Amino acid sequence: MRLNAYLARAGIASRRRADELIKAGRVTVNGEPGQLNTFVAARDRVAFDGRAVELQPLAYVLLHKPAGTVTTARDPQGRPTVVGLVDHPARVVPVGRLDADTTGALLLTNDGELAHRLAHPRYEVDKLYEAEVEGEPSDEALERLRAGIELDDGPTAPARVRRLGPTTLELAIHEGRKHQVKRMLAAVGHPVKRLHRSVYAGLSLEGLEPGAWRELEPFEVDLLRSAAPLPRQAGSAPA
Repeated sequence: MRLNAYLARAGIASRRRADELIKAGRVTVNGEPGQLNTFVAARDRVAFDGRAVELQPLAYVLLHKPAGTVTTARDPQGRPTVVGLVDHPARVVPVGRLDADTTGALLLTNDGELAHRLAHPRYEVDKLYEAEVEGEPSDEALERLRAGIELDDGPTAPARVRRLGPTTLELAIHEGRKHQVKRMLAAVGHPVKRLHRSVYAGLSLEGLEPGAWRELEPFEVDLLRSAAPLPRQAGSAPA
């Protein structure tokens, strides 16, 4: 495991902040100053400011993100954060982002490897949204969404779309571009008034009120790992 990922998993700091600590000479591995390219093995001894560092157990949390919270660990503007809502002994961080005004399913974990895979577009992890929009979308608008929308950063993959009401749509996408659902709906002439993510990677919010969270069950963690499996090593045989 790379040293910055080790420090993040140990609850010391985010990977970015861990890089700063390493460059400042505050981290040692087996008594020697750590480097940005240092990898930590099972028997290595890591210390921060002279104190031994140990990995925290892996933790996986599903949060029902309420409106008005930002998807960060801390906010310079003093707004409430999703990390502040999750009172967990492990230092868990969000996988991906939801806008401050968007509600719904958000996964937080200290499993950096899995988080990276879930966020990577190659795994096409499904996200299901409910969007209340301005106006009443026509069948033609829905077909455009299903075919993919040309945005300023390139065309989107086709979305699965169905009506939930005259001004409410359900969209399933697997990409994770910034403001993607809002930009797609604005592109077909129906800006979003309210956006809610009801399902993330098969995880639903059943039984969770806004602001509440729960630990994932072991089978749910297995489902996440199945959705974003580790790449097979060259030359290895399928299991």
